[in-house]
Amino acid sequence: MKVVVDLSRCEGYAQCAFLAPEAFRMHGEEALMYDPNPDDAQLEQVLRAAAACPVQAILVDQLEAGHAPAEASPS
Repeated sequence: MKVVVDLSRCEGYAQCAFLAPEAFRMHGEEALMYDPNPDDAQLEQVLRAAAACPVQAILVDQLEAGHAPAEASPS
């Protein structure tokens, strides 16, 4: 997954840091720091954090894992 935060829109409400502390954290009272490539195990928390952002400054791109095509079984 890839996360992008529009820092010009971020108002420092810190809802994301509360809901997904491993991916988002506040530095001081207004500066947001975030992991642009959080572990996929954090997907649910990151999606909740993005949805809770009052100014919708968080974009989450869920990259699908590439799967090799299944091989045909011999008949």
